[in-house]
Amino acid sequence: MPPVLLAVAHGSRDPAASATIRALLRRVRVLRPELTVRCCFLDLAEPSLSDALAQLAGSRPILVPILLSTGYHLRVDLPAALATAGLPLSHLAPVLGPHPLLAEALADRLAESGATPNAPVVLAAAGSSDPAAAEDTARMAHLLATHLGRPVIPAHLSAATPTPHEAVAALQTAGHREVAVATYLLAPGFFARRAVTTTATWTSPPLAAHDAIARLILHRYDEARAPLALAAA
Repeated sequence: MPPVLLAVAHGSRDPAASATIRALLRRVRVLRPELTVRCCFLDLAEPSLSDALAQLAGSRPILVPILLSTGYHLRVDLPAALATAGLPLSHLAPVLGPHPLLAEALADRLAESGATPNAPVVLAAAGSSDPAAAEDTARMAHLLATHLGRPVIPAHLSAATPTPHEAVAALQTAGHREVAVATYLLAPGFFARRAVTTTATWTSPPLAAHDAIARLILHRYDEARAPLALAAA
């Protein structure tokens, strides 16, 4: 049997956020029905990561962070949880972003919002004080710009600048009457509500249960599993 895929999401007080993550993982199960997929949260929702690892004791799961960028959780929380559970760091997959599959999903959500194909885009990420997270957002903006064929400005809903409000205002001042905001979040919640408060003409919804995200989760799982399978062989 392949190792369990333990998806580790951020967590939110908003029940819709947890429901969105669970819907996303149902798509993962449809794509890989032979794989056991479990879900847990780093904060504010249940089950916790420690509880999920305790329930899976002895099965040596692969942890796939359902996170869009590098940050404290990846550098500190997840390795510490693995160590407590007696699992090596090799059982931790990379975070989801940046990746071209995310650009595919972001482009689809922008199209759903009604955004015209010539409007410049502001990529609204959650934000982090970790410089690596800002670099990931900038790289994701470049991938999305390449996918769309038009400018994409990275922005941050917290902890860094420019904010989406500032980025949208700067584009409007530069003469762009219509601007789109691409919400670079996985699920609804506090930051998603903040993203829609700019003066942009269109704001896309969170990525949510998109097939490209489900494929990306499996890709990250496979990336982590491959060296483990080779070592076992």
